[in-house]
Amino acid sequence: MSSSLTGSPTNVLVVEDEMVLRMRAVDIVEDAGFTAVEAVNADEALSILEARSDISLLFTDIQMPGSMDGLKLAHAVHDRWPAIKIILVSGQVNPTEAERPADSRFFGKPVGVEEMTAQLQAMIGAGALKIVPNTTMAAANEAFYPSTHEAVLSAENDSLRLLLEQAGIDAETLLAQAGIEAKEREAADKLQKLILGELHHRVKNTLAMVSAIASQSFRAATSTEQGQKAMEGRLIALGRAHDLLMQVSWANTSLTHTLSGATDPYDTHGGRRFHFNGPDIQITSGSVIAFAMTFNELCTNTTKFGALSNSEGRVEVAWSVDQTTHRLRLVWTERGGPTVEPPTRRSFGTRLIESLGLQLNGQVHLTYEPSGFVYTLDVPLSSVIAAV
Repeated sequence: MSSSLTGSPTNVLVVEDEMVLRMRAVDIVEDAGFTAVEAVNADEALSILEARSDISLLFTDIQMPGSMDGLKLAHAVHDRWPAIKIILVSGQVNPTEAERPADSRFFGKPVGVEEMTAQLQAMIGAGALKIVPNTTMAAANEAFYPSTHEAVLSAENDSLRLLLEQAGIDAETLLAQAGIEAKEREAADKLQKLILGELHHRVKNTLAMVSAIASQSFRAATSTEQGQKAMEGRLIALGRAHDLLMQVSWANTSLTHTLSGATDPYDTHGGRRFHFNGPDIQITSGSVIAFAMTFNELCTNTTKFGALSNSEGRVEVAWSVDQTTHRLRLVWTERGGPTVEPPTRRSFGTRLIESLGLQLNGQVHLTYEPSGFVYTLDVPLSSVIAAV
């Protein structure tokens, strides 16, 4: 999909801590005809708003780490900048109209694209960007996302709700049959409700992530087949990341294990073609999926175009911790592959790779050396390692 500027841009501040979901929200904003400004948490969003006066609408997730969640951010923005319109999204909570800032709008995840686009345009105008439809995307949507797509998601969510309710009923019956005392049953009931609520949140968030991955994979695909393969690879990577988190009960895990899990499926032709060199630090569960998705894109690219597209190439991944500046620096270097040329377009994969820096409050640099592609990540340790 392409666009051309036909007037002054209208800016929308997108605040979302999940990398893929933020990219999807940016695309929705741009498809509606507006310019997106990105932030990963409330603190960053407020800094942007204090530095510029051209933001027309705040589009924020409610569940976010940091000093305040999206609902508190929305109230702070409404109080300080009452002219800014507000859209809230969440896969877990559903704030009442009284709990939201005046005239704000709320959407549950996964977000309905057409409904969101219409709401954006209703709140801040038709948009200054002229959108030129992408025929490949339209064909892919017809093949993979028929008109009943939103209805299917809604049905899946209803089914999930019924299953969770039934699980609660079954648990209460079992507890009663086991003869557990009333106070113990009450405590167990509260615990189960907490667990089911967290499960529901994670499933809804995963549904939103899958929807975003599917849309992004087809967005720039040259054919439906290419989009399907890209989507399958990204969903497999997402599944491997969840497997790793399940092994550690969604606690902190090893950077080395995260890298190994992402690269092992691509280490073909016998022998190790990936070489790791760095301290085995523990990274937060929140950054595991972002790392796994990023390294899946790097692996996909190197097997198609880079060092692993032949039998002689190799990839060196080295990282170090600077205790003086308290930063993590990671470098992915490809050697022995074909001569590298810079890409002619900025694909979803490239955007995903670059977004890890924003996700972790750092920087990413992509260098297309003729001898091999180099990816560099430089981030604060506080964004990667959980406080002890």
